Amino acid sequence: MATTDRAIASAEAHSAHNYHPLPVVIASADGAWMTDVEGRRFLDMLAGYSALNFGHGNRRLIEAAKAQLERVTLTSRAFHHDRFADFCTQLAELCGMEMVLPMNTGAEAVETAVKTARKWGYRTKGVPDGTAKIIVAADNFHGRTTTIISFSTDEEARADYGPYTPGFEIVPYGDLAALDAAMTDNTVAVLLEPIQGEAGVLVPPPGYLAGVRELTRARNVLFIADEIQSGLGRTGKTFALEHEGVVPDMYVLGKALGGGVVPVSAVVSSAEILGVFRPGEHGSTFGGNPLACAVALEVIAMLRTGEYQQRAAELGDHLHHELGLMTTGGAVETVRGRGLWAGVDISPSYGTGREISEKLMDRGVLVKDTHGSTIRIAPPLVISKEDLDWGLEQLRAVLTR
Repeated sequence: MATTDRAIASAEAHSAHNYHPLPVVIASADGAWMTDVEGRRFLDMLAGYSALNFGHGNRRLIEAAKAQLERVTLTSRAFHHDRFADFCTQLAELCGMEMVLPMNTGAEAVETAVKTARKWGYRTKGVPDGTAKIIVAADNFHGRTTTIISFSTDEEARADYGPYTPGFEIVPYGDLAALDAAMTDNTVAVLLEPIQGEAGVLVPPPGYLAGVRELTRARNVLFIADEIQSGLGRTGKTFALEHEGVVPDMYVLGKALGGGVVPVSAVVSSAEILGVFRPGEHGSTFGGNPLACAVALEVIAMLRTGEYQQRAAELGDHLHHELGLMTTGGAVETVRGRGLWAGVDISPSYGTGREISEKLMDRGVLVKDTHGSTIRIAPPLVISKEDLDWGLEQLRAVLTR
């Protein structure tokens, strides 16, 4: 067997089949390009689901990691280390907040947000013990832990994992009336993605997020924004909520915060809200470790320049213009998204999302499908306009009969 076939066969034999990756085996990467074990180059139009916003092998991030590797990588939270205070201070400032609770993965950060909201509800709002409710949106994707899939409407994510964690109310995404009707005195939080990525890059109706902010403020309910995929430059702003001038009570961050180098996540909020925790009530051995903080600090410094947000905005306008032109030919039914992030619904007569992804792979472009006939396009923010146009040309070729 060829090297690719041998690697895939070994993976299929010895790893659980919890993913269905495209049949490509990556060996190296730089910027917006990846190279497989056979030496073939591929344009990365997925960017690790936004974890690689700053591209593969970004020198600033790699150098920050290498420098920290030579000093100290882990202390646990049993001791302070010299990168922790700067990380928390600077991330809080970037978010316009006061406190940070660092974790590792996005799912851990969402779990932390759920725990924070419940504890705030009991200690601050005065909700009777054991009755706190959190409202979420249908078609959400916040992770895959048992509690998180308990409020998923994706049966593939939920099936055979019960019994499920109670305490969640699901309402239609984008429906303010339904959200208002679901709120009770025991509601402690509304947890939403400003743009639903896994659902197909769904952008809510104009005014919806501002309306959520008004409703939650009026009812003394926390607005928790899961910006794990949508945040840190992807949509042309530091946070997707900025497009409606909205500031939540709590940000949930991950993916790009670690620059594609190490897993870093965080809950960022006010001192009043995160101040509900006392020592021993929540934690993580690796959360906020020196290596993670060093890389995240460089990410924060890069975001402060605004150049990545501007690049995402400008190239994003171009991306959506070009994708919009494809809707006139019948192959593309709908295009959604914001910035360098798009969900493209392919007419089923042209193939499934998986089939289109495989055809693009054969032409040197890597994307990933979701929900049948939808493909997601989310290249690293460092992609050149020329490379972006080349990738779009391959999509046009695949969809031409």
